[in-house]
Amino acid sequence: MTSGFPSFRLGIEEEYLLVDRATRDLAHDRPDAFMAALEARLGEQVKPEFLTSQIELVTKACDGIAEARAELRRLRRTAADVAAEFGLAIVAAATHPFAGYEATTPTDKERYKILARDLQGVGRRLLICGMHVHCALDDDELRIDLMSQVAYFLPHILALSTSSPFWRGEDTGLKSYRIAVFDGLPRTGIPEQFDSWGEYQRHVDMLVKTGLIEDASKLWWDVRPAVRFPTLEMRITDVPTLMEDTLTIAALYTCILRMLWRLKRANQRWRRYAAMLIGENRWRAQRYGIDEGLVDFGRGEIVPYAHLLGELIELVREDAAVLGCAAEVARAPEILARGTSAHRQRKIYADARAAGAGKREALTTVVDALIAETVKGV
Repeated sequence: MTSGFPSFRLGIEEEYLLVDRATRDLAHDRPDAFMAALEARLGEQVKPEFLTSQIELVTKACDGIAEARAELRRLRRTAADVAAEFGLAIVAAATHPFAGYEATTPTDKERYKILARDLQGVGRRLLICGMHVHCALDDDELRIDLMSQVAYFLPHILALSTSSPFWRGEDTGLKSYRIAVFDGLPRTGIPEQFDSWGEYQRHVDMLVKTGLIEDASKLWWDVRPAVRFPTLEMRITDVPTLMEDTLTIAALYTCILRMLWRLKRANQRWRRYAAMLIGENRWRAQRYGIDEGLVDFGRGEIVPYAHLLGELIELVREDAAVLGCAAEVARAPEILARGTSAHRQRKIYADARAAGAGKREALTTVVDALIAETVKGV
């Protein structure tokens, strides 16, 4: 990029479930030796998560999607290999098909102990995994301005990522049940709209001053200014099971931000819509994923998702070419054609039941498929 322009460098964080290979249930007691072995291979790019049955892998700051692919491939493969040494497997899915949360325990770190104390029952239910994408925007005012505009597109992105149709052994009827669980926490959902960085900071300072939060990392919005880095962090998505789906979603999000920045340079902007309106599309994406339409508020009607995705790809065509991720963005319709992880999980379960498997056996078959897909292509 030209000097002085945003770099649009990206980083990806993926959360995984740890599964016992023998039982396919969660590995609730994560071995200390496993984490030590993984940290020896990956250093600070692996982190414990809130619950001991989860881990998080973090890419380095990447100059483009090709570098992000190499990073994700190395991270997923290394984590899978080390897990296998301990009789475990990693699963990239936002919920486990049949595990309950009753046996889960928080990671033995002060931050997580405080969270467990503060969140109580809603915290104990956080057996969910997401995928976050950071996009570098060095200017504070630009981050706040684009946060309020990109919120419109968040349901479109969520719909492509869904991987949590099951919860505690039951089909929830939702494509992303993870969102329903996460919404039990405070300070989640579509972010507030702010007209300046100063206005945003004053609101954060009020929460900190009153002792409600330690810092802005406790704002768990669907998109937020990151605390540690000068990035705008997208947090709405389930973790996709297939690595290539993660890359497509990351590319699409980054391109949308560049498109909005490009409009801003031309003294234009995307219209800001109230959270109550965006929330309706968020619910539709959570409930139906890509199967039903979303509301086009400019038209004032529900439009098939495939049509909206086609329009979105056209909107960011120029940006995808500049950022070197045209192939990844163009791949988004493939997700529609074959379905998301949520679709495949339901089909695998239904096929197993139709073949005579019992409920638990069919759900175990789903776990096996998730284990295999998590390392597909890596």
